[in-house]
Amino acid sequence: MNILITGGAGYIGSVLVNKLITLSNETNYSEKKSGRISSFDEASHFVESGDIVVFDNLMYHQTTLTEHCYRSNFKFIYGDIRDKESLKKQVEQADIIIPLAALVGFPICEKLPQQAVEINYKQIEDIISFCNNNQKIIFPNTNSGYGIGQNDLFCTEETPLAPISTYGITKCHAEDLILKYGGIVLRLATVFGVSTRMRLDLLVNDFVYKSLTDGYLVLFEKDFKRNYIHIQDVALTFIYMINKYSDFSGEVFNVGLSNANLSKYELALKIKEYIPDLVIKIEDFKKDPDQRNYIVSNEKLEKTGWRPYYSLDDGINELIKAYKIIVPNNRKFSNL
Repeated sequence: MNILITGGAGYIGSVLVNKLITLSNETNYSEKKSGRISSFDEASHFVESGDIVVFDNLMYHQTTLTEHCYRSNFKFIYGDIRDKESLKKQVEQADIIIPLAALVGFPICEKLPQQAVEINYKQIEDIISFCNNNQKIIFPNTNSGYGIGQNDLFCTEETPLAPISTYGITKCHAEDLILKYGGIVLRLATVFGVSTRMRLDLLVNDFVYKSLTDGYLVLFEKDFKRNYIHIQDVALTFIYMINKYSDFSGEVFNVGLSNANLSKYELALKIKEYIPDLVIKIEDFKKDPDQRNYIVSNEKLEKTGWRPYYSLDDGINELIKAYKIIVPNNRKFSNL
């Protein structure tokens, strides 16, 4: 079973590739047998993988996947997914396609709207045109497609999408294509946690970073809410869906922590539990350019037997440790 991951050297992809290799029945059965990863359900998280192929243009000059180059089943294709001939060649050899390549986030998509359409939407159009009916596609959307929620009503998979940014619009249009094809869509909550291709511009990651380096947070529209999910659980969810693809083909799932539908202020207070000297300042006279504000239900996914393994507290602790390494490094870890 060959797996193609476009954008696989990015924030999520770097974790997913490592997880696929670690949880491969072929390459790491001894690790399973030793009990070191016994907390994961075998039927849900172990994969029979052949080649794991990453197609990426390394736009952030990252070298995150070099540790896997000695593995015979790891392949890296340097290229741009807008090169249709190169993309077609890789898609035709894949059994499973996970299209992570995207311009991710509100700021970069507003800055580069044409490229956002080409990469976030037209890539999916091209991949589907190159596929046959036997190939599987698992696509990450963003639950920012819910836009501005209604009071305290939970957004479910049945809630009409109402994206308010170029990022959300391009991803939601791509979702429509995936569902018509019969693939699986994962509407990801705001992701947090450490990756070898780190991002500091995600909300939890950003808040912890600023809390440590500046000692204070300035909150605009402090009561705006979002849902959150750890990056390790995101990677495990892709693997979960690989194993259960026949059960959920054509379905869409919210992926988040049900106990983490938090406002910015609530998130700041949670971080203050770990950084007690943090000063939280409320700014009432400015607007956040990103006007997302919603709470999300993850009940549909949970009813399948899925569960998260990492909490928001786990992520904050992990980030505090990681920033002891990242801050002195003084590199730009951002999509902005």
